[in-house]
Amino acid sequence: MSDIDNTHENEASERRRSFRLDMEKEIIDIVWVDNNGDEKRKKIVCLDFSRGGLKVDCDCEIAANTQVTVIFKAANPNSQKLFGKVIRCVKQDNGWFEVAMQLTDLA
Repeated sequence: MSDIDNTHENEASERRRSFRLDMEKEIIDIVWVDNNGDEKRKKIVCLDFSRGGLKVDCDCEIAANTQVTVIFKAANPNSQKLFGKVIRCVKQDNGWFEVAMQLTDLA
């Protein structure tokens, strides 16, 4: 195995060990601009949240590379906003979409 393969394997392992929050079934707000230039806003279920991104369950498709704003506890004046982009959107057997997003505003 080359040094490059080892480095990639170590990074993947580190991501798996990194900070994770149990967000199963938490409702979050997401905002994005669709292909027609229209702003879309949805309350959706967060399936998984970690230091580098999140996975959500959505009733509509969101194209890969779409810039997304994620808002936790939007009704709260101390709500948290994070920014990311869609890296994967996969249609599930139930007709909904599993959308994976990478956070882009990490220090």
